[in-house]
Amino acid sequence: MPRHGEHGALEEHDPKDGWFEEELGAVLRHTGEGFAADDRRELVTGGLARGRRRLFRRRLAMTGGALALAAIGVGGVYGGAVLGGAEGTEQVSVAAPKPTGGSNGTPQKPSDVATIPVADLAAVLKANTPAGDWEIDNLGGTGQAVAGIYDDGKGKAAVSVGLYRAGKSDESGVGQVTCPDKAAVPYDACTSERLPGGGRLMVFQGYEYPDKHVLTKNWRAVLLTADGFLVDASEYNAAAEKGADISRENPPFDPAQLKALVTAEGWRPLLKKIPVPAPVKKRPGATTVQPPEPSAAAVQATLRSLLPRGLKVVDKGGEGEYGYLVVDDGKGKSLVGINVQRDMNSVRDQLFGSGDVQTLPDGTVVKLEKRAGEKGGEGVVWWSADTMAKDGFRVVVSSFNTAAQHEAATRAEPALTTEQLKTIALSPRWRQLSQNPH
Repeated sequence: MPRHGEHGALEEHDPKDGWFEEELGAVLRHTGEGFAADDRRELVTGGLARGRRRLFRRRLAMTGGALALAAIGVGGVYGGAVLGGAEGTEQVSVAAPKPTGGSNGTPQKPSDVATIPVADLAAVLKANTPAGDWEIDNLGGTGQAVAGIYDDGKGKAAVSVGLYRAGKSDESGVGQVTCPDKAAVPYDACTSERLPGGGRLMVFQGYEYPDKHVLTKNWRAVLLTADGFLVDASEYNAAAEKGADISRENPPFDPAQLKALVTAEGWRPLLKKIPVPAPVKKRPGATTVQPPEPSAAAVQATLRSLLPRGLKVVDKGGEGEYGYLVVDDGKGKSLVGINVQRDMNSVRDQLFGSGDVQTLPDGTVVKLEKRAGEKGGEGVVWWSADTMAKDGFRVVVSSFNTAAQHEAATRAEPALTTEQLKTIALSPRWRQLSQNPH
């Protein structure tokens, strides 16, 4: 899906998964220390960046897209590197500048990032994969991830494994082991299962590019352990995640081998070395606790209740504040999606500072747009109605002339006009749902 404020704001810290966000951010900052600009560094950062979607909300809000799942790779997690910072967040690049060191010139490392020797991580990786030649990145360094190039004689392949804490609650990390919706993410196969002992495992066989303009395959296995750790392995049928020629038909390890890799006992002692993140500091004056975000089911049901007559719902999905329906009026399938977001004033200028913007008597701003789709589907057009109230409450509704943006158009125009999208976006039911999400 497109990226229009895709989930919108970076919330201050949800108590359910704030730990994972902080750890991911620290790992990302540490990942670039001392690295050269090399394609394999992109693999490391790309793998680490597959964190909970909240981490990227306010950053993605400024990219000009509209729906939630543009960058989502698998199971509610992001499949790309961190985008530019906003509201004080740090921008992280693949080849970060060398940080200011201590008195001896040694880079200073955050205390909440594990200093596991990469050699130890590499040893577990090699011990639990078939025999082959390895080129391991940053072999003399430390961190929470290992990445490199594997060659079994059938073609070089980029491979990475990252270790993280999932979060505080029993639900933390579940998104990482849930198969994505095919309406948003094209893939060949995906399984999600519960393991003996209480762990959960997802094995995903998909692509680096949703529109498949380059057939780089991305296969992944993610383990969520019963005690709240994540082991995330990725592999490609090329020597780099992006920018390298395809070297083999498929990535080297099949689903059973990926499962064996992430469930290997060798990770257990290394997971125990991951420190507990420091407590989150609250913003000065921040005393109000926001209600939880609406459930996907509630968003879908509300959207369905606001549809014009004559539309048959043939599919649905979403997560949290984002929901979508695929509708058909007899002229072909059409994707309709919505994001409902609180506290978005910090990106008001970026979203509504240009274009044809209307201001309603109550101060709500409305922006209607028609443009080409962004995900490679032939002939796809994207119509949207973006609205924001004076207090930063934002509702954006979009519709496409296809059931999925990465697929070719199934009709000449979306099933809903921009005026109909505007009517849905301005409905008071969205604010009611945001205030009473259950």
